[in-house]
Amino acid sequence: MGGKITYFFLATVLILVFGVVALEGVLLLLTGEPAAMGMGAVAFLLPGIGGWFLWHNTRFARDAHRLARVLEAEGALPADELQRTPGGRIDRDAADAVFARRQAETEQAPGDWRTWFRLAVAYHDARDTPRARKAMQRAIALHDHKTVPAA
Repeated sequence: MGGKITYFFLATVLILVFGVVALEGVLLLLTGEPAAMGMGAVAFLLPGIGGWFLWHNTRFARDAHRLARVLEAEGALPADELQRTPGGRIDRDAADAVFARRQAETEQAPGDWRTWFRLAVAYHDARDTPRARKAMQRAIALHDHKTVPAA
C-alpha cells in the first residue's frame, strides 16, 4: 500500500509541476518577444509529453495489478521462493534458476497470459526491467484478448 501512496503523491506533484510549466508558457507567449514566444510554445509541449508518459505508466501499473489480483484469486500467484543476500537483495543465481523455469513454462504455453505474467516477474527478479515490462505487456494483451505484439 505504501508504494501506491508514494506513486499517487509523486504523480500529483508531477501534475502540479506540469501546471506551473504550462502557466509559465502562457506568460512567455504574452511577452510578444519571438524568442520568449518560442520557449512558451515548447513549454506547452513538455507537460503534454510528460502527461502522456504518466498516463501510460499509470495504466500499465493498474493493468498489471489487475492481473495480479486475478492470479491471487485463482491461487496461482507466483510464490517468492528466491534466496536473499544478507542485505536483502535477491540472489542472482536463484533468480536465474527461477527464470529458466518460467521461460520453459512460457515456451510450452505461449498463449497463456499467466505464464507471461510469471515470466515478467522472473525478469524483474533477474533485474531485466525492459524485458519484464514487455512480458507484462504481452500478458495484459493476452488477458484482454487484444492483438499481441510480436516477440
